[in-house]
Amino acid sequence: MISVKPKKNLGQHFLKDSAIASRIADTLDAFAPLPILEVGPGTGMLTQFLLSKGRNLTVVEIDRESIAYLKEYFPSLNGNILQQNFLTLDVAEYYDGPFCVIGNYPYNISTQIFFKVLENKDLIPCCAGMIQKEVAERMIASPGSKAYGILSVLLQAWYDIEYLFTVSEQAFIPPPKVKSAVVRLTRNKRKQLNCNEKLFKSVVKTSFNQRRKMLRNSIRSLLPEESPLPDDPMLTKRPEQLSIEQFEQLTNLLEPLAGKNFLQENKN
Repeated sequence: MISVKPKKNLGQHFLKDSAIASRIADTLDAFAPLPILEVGPGTGMLTQFLLSKGRNLTVVEIDRESIAYLKEYFPSLNGNILQQNFLTLDVAEYYDGPFCVIGNYPYNISTQIFFKVLENKDLIPCCAGMIQKEVAERMIASPGSKAYGILSVLLQAWYDIEYLFTVSEQAFIPPPKVKSAVVRLTRNKRKQLNCNEKLFKSVVKTSFNQRRKMLRNSIRSLLPEESPLPDDPMLTKRPEQLSIEQFEQLTNLLEPLAGKNFLQENKN
């Protein structure tokens, strides 16, 4: 019999509550019959409920013990187990149309997982799963709150985000030191930003990396030394005070002032 030990270096906390796993699997029902990619299935607690729905399911797992376990206990997954790191997975190699992403995500890379989803937003209309409660709160945060930051702005620009429910530490083996939450991201109707998208990302990240400073000070590094800052009241604010639309405005304000080399590197 194959057993799997949770590995700290992989951020593994195996879900043991089947009722919660069933609820997580239900979060994608509105997107049937799209295929599903499960990230980090571990011992298959969530996998079993996804399979019961008759959906086209592929799992991506980096842990060899987990893969051996899945092959033994879920033979119906034969041919649909990818022994890869989701963060480096070329999803276009496996999907030429829309698919959903789900998982009890490894907590040490959960933020990176959502940025990976964002990179493939045109293929992923829905993403759901379990993450740290703190990360979930950052994802849904509104302007003006302490939790509002890079993750909030970049994800909310393209997805409607729902905080579905909180999960106790005792639902896992081993119990994590933090509470968890289940979230669902649904692609919004935005087709493109009203600005240079790559420059927008740079403006958002640069602004929040020095979130205590006024914007006129934090975004200075994005402009050539000789370039004067515009006289705009928006620059006297701090980044957490700006909405997504205002960050678009700020990006448009800065684009004519940015150096040619920078614009070339950040062109759409």
